[in-house]
Amino acid sequence: MGLNDIFRDLATAFPNIVQQNVPLNEISRWRIGGTADIVVSPRNIQELAQLRKWIFERNLPNIVFGATSNLLFDDHGLRAIAIHIGSNFATLDMQDQYITAGPGVWVPGLARTAMLAGLTGIEHTCGIPGTLGGLVCMNGGSQRKGIGTHVQLIRSVDEQGNIKEYTPAECQFSYRHSIFQNNNEVIAGIVLKLEPSTTSVAEQRLEMLKILRDRRHKFPLKLPNCGSVFVSNPAMYENYGPPGKVIEQVGLKGTRIGDAEICYLHANFIVNNGNAKANDVLTLINLVRETVYKKTGYLMAVEAKFVNNTGGIISI
Repeated sequence: MGLNDIFRDLATAFPNIVQQNVPLNEISRWRIGGTADIVVSPRNIQELAQLRKWIFERNLPNIVFGATSNLLFDDHGLRAIAIHIGSNFATLDMQDQYITAGPGVWVPGLARTAMLAGLTGIEHTCGIPGTLGGLVCMNGGSQRKGIGTHVQLIRSVDEQGNIKEYTPAECQFSYRHSIFQNNNEVIAGIVLKLEPSTTSVAEQRLEMLKILRDRRHKFPLKLPNCGSVFVSNPAMYENYGPPGKVIEQVGLKGTRIGDAEICYLHANFIVNNGNAKANDVLTLINLVRETVYKKTGYLMAVEAKFVNNTGGIISI
């Protein structure tokens, strides 16, 4: 089955949600990547399940992504079907302490909504530029906290189109990890349980404004980047400090290859100064890992993932 045949059949089966020849450097937060042959943006969990079943039955290569916060796309583009979990999945409902949300919900907006409702627990996420599905998948957060602490239920769709549910224990949350990083399922719905705040909304707002001010001073907000590149290792943190500090200590802050640069504001960020290529970023990442390993004995894990042109998500 040729590309045009796949596009035609997809557009017939799923009208109004299929696009062809989409520039990945316009989607990617790193603003890096070639052209994606086909991008499909399902509108709800049922449509996502039908789409995954359709692709599975035809044994077609595919990849699922949301806000792309931790993804580096191949400069040669994407020859697999891309399933984009975007604003169609930005649903949000609140009942007492419980928040039922779609994976496309913007995390800073969610933190603010919870604050205004007098709930506490996710203030630390207020400056994280990504969507909730990706945050849950990575058990992301800041201040060494993780969103998994507040997860009550996850709904997901497996590659055969089955809708499944997971309890917190079944999600296997640990530091910057969950089962969804390895089971090829798509997070399609999240239920969070927060606590009533013991402080006023005004006090919570001040706390969140402080977090945002700290991020503005420390993190690059104007240049394209994927967020933190390297995972903080508790043992390395205790002996040497967090990744950004260690990278600076070994003299790599500001190092540039092509238009990719280890950020001068925070060395755990790699920024795109205009026309960076995937290979520029990969070369910088390898340079950092090798240099830090030689100086400290710790081989830093990489939070970002590389997406090759067949849709494979590869640990760097």
